[in-house]
Amino acid sequence: MLDPNMTVRELALQIPNGTRVLEQAKIDYCCGGNDLLRDACQSAGVDLELLEQMLATNSGGATAATIDFEQLTLNELITHILDTHHVFTRNEMARLEVLAAKVVAAHGENHSELLAISSLLRQLCDDLMQHMFKEEQILFPFIVKLEQSVRQNGPPPFAPFGTVNHPVRMMTMEHETAGEILRELRKLSSDYAVPPDACASYQALYQSLAALERDLHQHIHLENNVLFPQAIALEANPQASRHGTIRHAD
Repeated sequence: MLDPNMTVRELALQIPNGTRVLEQAKIDYCCGGNDLLRDACQSAGVDLELLEQMLATNSGGATAATIDFEQLTLNELITHILDTHHVFTRNEMARLEVLAAKVVAAHGENHSELLAISSLLRQLCDDLMQHMFKEEQILFPFIVKLEQSVRQNGPPPFAPFGTVNHPVRMMTMEHETAGEILRELRKLSSDYAVPPDACASYQALYQSLAALERDLHQHIHLENNVLFPQAIALEANPQASRHGTIRHAD
């Protein structure tokens, strides 16, 4: 029986592959991870019992989402985020901007929403490029060094930003901005429903935007709900990790 007073984050972590079901139910498990499950279900218009049935029926299967990310070292988790999500995002953004321009040129006159979609996509891509650069060059290397220092019982690495809370707070705010853009893209596209006169490129654009949305949701979930809280806890209490809670790579 699902506890209505648990957070969406807790549910997503307890049933990692259940994020697929949360996606289907349009429950925000990345930026909205701290919402109570009952409130999230109410906002999405989903009955709690129905959600439980959906989880029981559809959350199985052998996919990458069955990885227990909480059991990875922070270095392993960062490697997964970089190799899986950052690579995918960069590749898709480059492809989508070209595809969107093509579709706007062909259909923009009859479908004015495409102009707004193209503009929002450009904003999202610009924001994400800067966001990922800051993670890759500043935040992620610091977290890796922090974990190494704890494992080796050494001094903490120099933090030019004072405490890891500061960049984490900024990254979380930028995640929320990306989430708002994703919601607006879905609204403008009527849930990525292609019109009757849509060509193959039009269909490909909407399918790819929906796929990018799904991947970004999982991407942000791993950072907001797994990586960032663990990094903050590690910095705040390294002694606890030295006495057995830190995970070791095989």
